[in-house]
This record gives sequence, structure tokens and C-alpha cells, in this order.
Amino acid sequence: MKPLDGVLVVSLEQAVAVPYATRLLADLGARVVKVERPGGGDFARDYDSACGEVSSYFAWTNLGKESVTLDLKQPAGREVLDRLVARADVVLCNLSPAAARGLGVDSGALRATRPDLVVGELSGYGWDGPYAGRKAFDALVQSEAGLVELTGDGEVTARAGISVADIAAGVQLQSAVLAALLRRHRTGEGATLRLSLFEALAEWMHQPMLYAVGTGAAAPRTGAHHPTITPYGPFPCADGAVHLAVQNDPQWRRLCDVLGVPGLADDPRFATVASRVEHRADLHRSLDFGAWTAAGLLAALDAADVPAARTRGVADLPAHPQVTARDRLARATVPGGEITVLRPPVDSSAWDWTPGAVPAPGEHTEHVLRGLGYTEQQVEALRTASVI
Repeated sequence: MKPLDGVLVVSLEQAVAVPYATRLLADLGARVVKVERPGGGDFARDYDSACGEVSSYFAWTNLGKESVTLDLKQPAGREVLDRLVARADVVLCNLSPAAARGLGVDSGALRATRPDLVVGELSGYGWDGPYAGRKAFDALVQSEAGLVELTGDGEVTARAGISVADIAAGVQLQSAVLAALLRRHRTGEGATLRLSLFEALAEWMHQPMLYAVGTGAAAPRTGAHHPTITPYGPFPCADGAVHLAVQNDPQWRRLCDVLGVPGLADDPRFATVASRVEHRADLHRSLDFGAWTAAGLLAALDAADVPAARTRGVADLPAHPQVTARDRLARATVPGGEITVLRPPVDSSAWDWTPGAVPAPGEHTEHVLRGLGYTEQQVEALRTASVI
């Protein structure tokens, strides 16, 4: 038995953040019914064509869900949603606050008749304040929260290579839903959960904010190298690169021993973490790994207890020796084929995980409607009226 077996989550979701939260809930056993618009569904289905008939984003965030297509602007479509909500434990929504209110699916409307319901709402910047009506997407939020300022090299800034604002919001929404369900189990009371992409990422920016405020300046952009520790970043070898993470003086001394230059550890410019950062350019010029293969250097560094790693391509991740040795891969069905996915990172002795399928748009509409008591004739009438 999984911890969320028997929990019904109804989600009016699109894009990444809320779909990621509900994917995590589905991993824990929740039945997730994804409500999509007729005529194409969630627009994230078409971000790319990497996974059969759906995008890599959609395949990642929609494993194990049921898809229902509903035109919520039609009364008959809203009636279907009402019947679903009447049976739900959790309703999540990342429609705009105005759109949610217009459809009557905001937390106030839903919990007026179901005070035991857990309702989670996601907005871009929050429900009030000068940015309340502004559209928010991941890269825009990265800019507003200061992440773009920190990311890049020298004068060149960059967005983070993954959708960190969406991921931050999805993880925090899932956590809040679990807490609300536990509270409901104890008290019988539901909850309204509200979060924004901006505030979710701002929490992850907490440490750099404290550093910048406390020192008077943001940490400098140093590409893949650490801004306040060195040598801490990728260094070229004969056949690739090795990423060093030398964080203290003993590790620095052992690195110099591996390179056969023990005297470098005593150079006053490099004697402490702070002095190494101050003389970063000189230090980098003093480190030459050109005669080493990456495998040979890693073996020597491991033997000397100097933290390091290979700099690998993301396409190499499924074949990573640690991934394969620990059996972290699984096959999942997507519309139009199969894909290889990663197992969830948390292993549990209390429940197992198997990958659910990624649904086609409206794949489960008839199944869900019949479960709500609709007859075959009523389902056909809804289809004829383009409600589903």
C-alpha cells in the first residue's frame, strides 16, 4: 500500500509547476485526475517532440495521471467538475487568479461548500501587490528573483539550465499538500494553500540574498566555478574535464601532492581559502591537468581523498555508472511510444514504485464520467455538445 492510496487529487493544471507537484503526489499513490481543455489539452504537451507524441516536459511531469478534457465554460462541463470536486480530497489549480474566480474554481468558492477540502492555488507573483496581474514564466521569475544576476560568467548572464522556479514551486506545493492532508486527518478540517512562483524561488535564493546584503555585493559570476571557494569547478584534462571541489586547506594540500607540486600548497597566495579566491586567476594558471586522462585523474584524486567528479553530458545520464549499478531506470508508456525514466530519488521500505503511463488528451474522460454515474447516452451527449 502506498501512503496516498485512496486520495483523489483533481488538478486544473498546465505547464510545469502544478503538474510537477501532482506527479509527485501520484508517485505516492494518489489518483490524479488532470482536467485539460478540449482540442489539444495542456499546452506543455507541445513544448518539444522528444517523447513520442508529447514533450519532454509533459512526459516528466505527467506520469501516472488520468486525463479528462472538459470545457468548463459550458454548464454541463462545470457540472462534471462539480461532481469530481465532490469526491476529491485535494483540488489544485494554476489558472490565473482572475480565470479561477471567473470559473468559480478559486479556493473561496470551492471550500464554501467543502470546508474539508484541501485547495492549492499557484500564481505568478501572488494575489496582491504591484505584480499581482503580471504574467510569470520560469525565466522571468529567475530574473526577478536575482538568479540570472548570479548565473553566467563575467559580464555574461544566463538563466539556469532547468526550470528551477517551476520545480521549487512544485516541490513546495507537494510538501504543503501532504502537511494539509495530515492536518485534515487529525482535525477534519481542510486548508487553502497559496504560493507563487516568485516566492518559491525567492526561498531558494535565501542564502545568496543573505550573502549580498551582509557583504554589500552579490557573489561574482564565475561560470561553473564556485564564486567564493577555489579550486572548485571544471578543469580540462587530456580527454574531457574533471570538476574539483577543494573546500579546505588539507584537501588543497593533498591536491598539490597528487599533481607533484607540494610546494604550491605553501605559496602565500594560496595558503587559505580566502587568499586562493583573491588570487583565483593565478591559481588556475598554476594547475595543469593536461597530461592526465579524466579517469586517471579521478582515480588519483579518489585515492588522495580530494573531492572531484566527471563533467558529463546530460544525454549520458541514463548510462551513468551509478545510475546503472543502482538500477535507477524504468520504462514508461507515453502517447506514441515508450521512454526511459528515472526512478524517484527516495526509496522506501514501506512502499514500492512503478511508473504510470503518461496520458493522451482526454484518454480517461469516459472512464471518469462513468465512475461519476454518467450513462453511455449522457457521455455521448456531452461529446456531441463538445463539452468533452
